[in-house]
Amino acid sequence: MTASRKERYSAATTAFSPLADELEALFSRGVGGGLDDDGFTSLALRATACQLESNETFRAFCERRGLRAESLERWEDVPPVPATAFKELDLVSGSPDKIDAAFRTSGTTRGGAARGRHLVPRLSLYRASSLASFRAFLLPDDARLPLLSLIPSPSETPDSSLSTMTGIVGQELCEEVHWLVSGEGVLDVDRFLDLAAALESDGRPALVTGTAFAFVHLLDALAERGARARLPRGTRLMETGGFKGRSRRVRREVLYSQIEDRLGVPPTRIVNEYGMTELLSQLYEPTLAGGGASTGRHIPPPWMRVRALDPATLDPLPEGGVGLLAFFDLANLGSVCHVLTEDLGSVSADGVRLRGRIEGAEPRGCSRAMEELMAASEERR
Repeated sequence: MTASRKERYSAATTAFSPLADELEALFSRGVGGGLDDDGFTSLALRATACQLESNETFRAFCERRGLRAESLERWEDVPPVPATAFKELDLVSGSPDKIDAAFRTSGTTRGGAARGRHLVPRLSLYRASSLASFRAFLLPDDARLPLLSLIPSPSETPDSSLSTMTGIVGQELCEEVHWLVSGEGVLDVDRFLDLAAALESDGRPALVTGTAFAFVHLLDALAERGARARLPRGTRLMETGGFKGRSRRVRREVLYSQIEDRLGVPPTRIVNEYGMTELLSQLYEPTLAGGGASTGRHIPPPWMRVRALDPATLDPLPEGGVGLLAFFDLANLGSVCHVLTEDLGSVSADGVRLRGRIEGAEPRGCSRAMEELMAASEERR
């Protein structure tokens, strides 16, 4: 490592720590703490400056577009990095010698079985962000419930961001935790039924978390046995993940109807979460917090901004326009904050409406951005 690179890393680490402390304090105040546009822009530009100091690939990517930290005036000026880049590059920023976690992507997006990784220098940022949003949308009544997890434990799948988040929630917000799916994906149906029966007998509501496919697997197993597990009133479910890479898909309204039939939990008590390994913050439907059924919209935390971009040009679309979703997530301080996905959606003042994953060939805007990023990576070697 040359002296200049050492100096850059030293400066970035010096800048990273106090900003990370500030962000962690902000997240810990919860999603109701608020962050106006000026405050968000200030933090976003400071985060970008820190990343430009220590992330050489990201710096080269920006410089190819004539962008430097001192030339940026808005967070929108920061070019988004395609989420697929995490499959090719280690986009770590801040302190490259200290990594708290390495989360692996699913490998189900374009590129076959390739799995990327998101290196996380400061896991406490993820912890603070995840807890604030989960508490607001799943536990707005501050209930401490037993957790029945259809997501493997973090001890069995330590490279899963979803397992890590569930473990954090269980440890900090729940009365007790029951892990019902192994690291190999094996569901313990008998134990689930025993726990449900005990909860029903005691009249204790529960918190149940799982991917959509895990719930389908549970419901299939119950149907094969002709069994039902009537979870007590006040139980709430978090469902996430969709059916990426699965041969079988179930429409959401059908899944929720089956959950109500087999588990006794109505759709008004089911909260959908949108998250991805490449982002350390999550979006939720305000089902419980809003006191009603699904609204079809997801709410980002105050420390995140979302735009819909034209798939070909990456120009921003007007409110309500359907395009590729790009997220600027301050919790991503340790990597890159501005991430371009291949998920379609629209953005308006009341939230984000998801439209699924883009089908067919890679969007031209994503492809061009990825080519520029890879060229920048080669140039710095």
